[in-house]
Amino acid sequence: MSTQVSTGTQLSTVGVDEVLGEVGNAKTPRRGSIDARRPSPKRIVTRTFLNIAALIVFVMSVFPVYYMVNLSFTPNSKIISRNPSLFPFDFTFSNYRSAWGREAAPGQTDFAHALPTTLMITAGVLVVTLLFAFLASIALARFKFRGRWTFIVAVLVVQMIPGEAMMFTIYGMIDDWRLMNTLLGLGIVYVAMVVPFTIWTLRGFVAGVPADLEEAAMIDGCTKSQAFWKVTFPLLAPGLVATGIFAFIQAWNEFTMALLFLRGYNLTLMPWLNAFQSSSVGGAVNWGAVMAGSTMIAIPVVIFFLIVQGRMTGGLVSGAVKG
Repeated sequence: MSTQVSTGTQLSTVGVDEVLGEVGNAKTPRRGSIDARRPSPKRIVTRTFLNIAALIVFVMSVFPVYYMVNLSFTPNSKIISRNPSLFPFDFTFSNYRSAWGREAAPGQTDFAHALPTTLMITAGVLVVTLLFAFLASIALARFKFRGRWTFIVAVLVVQMIPGEAMMFTIYGMIDDWRLMNTLLGLGIVYVAMVVPFTIWTLRGFVAGVPADLEEAAMIDGCTKSQAFWKVTFPLLAPGLVATGIFAFIQAWNEFTMALLFLRGYNLTLMPWLNAFQSSSVGGAVNWGAVMAGSTMIAIPVVIFFLIVQGRMTGGLVSGAVKG
């Protein structure tokens, strides 16, 4: 009987010690308990600070876009004011009507003609750029040949040179080829500007896909081309989308070369919008129409991003694995 009592007393003592620990010392919460899952005050402060900083960055990034849309619905007489309004209380669509049918200059294009021109040249540049860059990135990532690293360094160096530094040389070449004021000539210039960046970016995606996957597919009976298109290419699709978005943005937003090479009804959207100031009546710029035109230019880009945003996120993450 005494043995049983002592044994029970010993077990109960051990249980109390496990819960309370030694006298005067706080017991560390066991892993998985409520106290262990509760964040520490330092972590809460850090997370709060980061959230506030992220909110400030978000507001600073979105506010110019919001203010542009706000001014596009504000009457032109109230845009230039000592007390600007953050909300379009005097809501109007007159700025959009003015921007839609307004010519960049007498005898030049308007928005309705500049939009399909820009879409056409951007789509062509996107397809050609991805084709050339995709083949070049595969050669750089999968094949060993003499001068490989020299070519890679040359691609980097070309990216560092601004297009404006070679403006007169490019102008002379396009003029000698009799491609001035043609979409083909501007498309060639755009492709030459975008391809180096796209090659360097796509090379990281291709290098991140192991070649062993193709070898395994060939062991299972696929030919080399079948292994590439059925195994490797689907894994590279997010990378193609991500790099295609950057190429799309560069071709869509390019201004200097389009202003240099195009005239009349061949103008793209950026020179068309810039011409609002030079074609203003009486020296007064219709800022409401300018903001409306800027908003209309941004809408196709927003739609494009909404369509491919999922693929873009996956491509950016996978491209960061290996370069």
